[in-house]
Amino acid sequence: MTPTAEITVTRLLTRKNALGQSQIRRHAEPVLPAAGEALLRIERVALTTNNITYAAFGDAMQYWQFFPTGDDAFGHMPVWGFAEVLASDVSGLAVGERFYGYFPIASHLRVQPTRVTERGFYDAAPHRQSLTSAYNHYVRCSSDAAYEPQFQDQQILLRPLFITSFMLADFLQDNAFFGATRLVVSSASSKTAYGTAFCLQDQPGIELVALTSAGNRSFVDRLGCYARCVSYDELESLPAEVPTVYVDFSGDTALRARVHQHVGEALRHDCYAGSAQNTDFLSEADLPGPKPQFYFAPVQIKKRNSDWGHAEVNRRFNAAQADFIRHVGSGAPPWLRVAEHAGFDAAAQLITQLHAGRMAPDLGHVVVMPA
Repeated sequence: MTPTAEITVTRLLTRKNALGQSQIRRHAEPVLPAAGEALLRIERVALTTNNITYAAFGDAMQYWQFFPTGDDAFGHMPVWGFAEVLASDVSGLAVGERFYGYFPIASHLRVQPTRVTERGFYDAAPHRQSLTSAYNHYVRCSSDAAYEPQFQDQQILLRPLFITSFMLADFLQDNAFFGATRLVVSSASSKTAYGTAFCLQDQPGIELVALTSAGNRSFVDRLGCYARCVSYDELESLPAEVPTVYVDFSGDTALRARVHQHVGEALRHDCYAGSAQNTDFLSEADLPGPKPQFYFAPVQIKKRNSDWGHAEVNRRFNAAQADFIRHVGSGAPPWLRVAEHAGFDAAAQLITQLHAGRMAPDLGHVVVMPA
């Protein structure tokens, strides 16, 4: 490889004020990294409504800042996936090694690895240092207890969501469900929602109630992790006097208002877990009952790292995640079918469909990048 060797870097950018619109851009870069850098070739990434949520909260939660584009109108939508080391000037990072982590929808990513250990490394790029460190960590597949090659697609589809599910379930348990005996979950067909229900399905004294669309009701019914499933127009059929926690994955302000108005004083907590379509939660709303509170998984992770230690948090998460992935992939039909797509044009089409909400709840999408 000569010092002047170049690669073509391909990037898929998202219009910030119209998330369903994407643009492919290309530019040339030298292959050889600068001192202290490594060049990663991104192999495959998952695209879910969770990634649309990242973009929807791109400014409010600083998600646009992880992979700057130099264009105020367009941002890099963050995704989770796998990449291999194409070139490295960092001790402990060998060419060909594979890592799981947080990437732009792009062919390559240049990183500045620090805190390199057997487990992985953190990207020390200056623009990422004020951002949530959990998103800056890249996990070495060869030493990752959660990595199983036969489940690699399920991992990138479910692991980023399941950490939210696992820690949300733990947050609710940690707070004794705020004194509630019923947990009502909106957008119950979403992977993060039913991942939370999976973690809580054996919790004594808590009835798990799914709120979903009429079209997704049969899917939610057969999941088996909710005690009861009601469609959105049946919300008011739920007994109003039962002490309730509302976990909101829909971002539907009208639905939230109906929950508050119907349950009234029996509503113990309103936990807003994010939405792909709506960021109106960030504005004030005059609702009876407790004020909606935004749930952010890294806060609970930080608390449990302090309570239990990092190794124990990882042990518990890895065990729960393995159970979840095996469960999701088993059965006839399975909870999740995987569809693979090739290249940036396919990724752009998927983003448009995800943003419009036109995806079957039992289908997960993985984009394989050109070699």
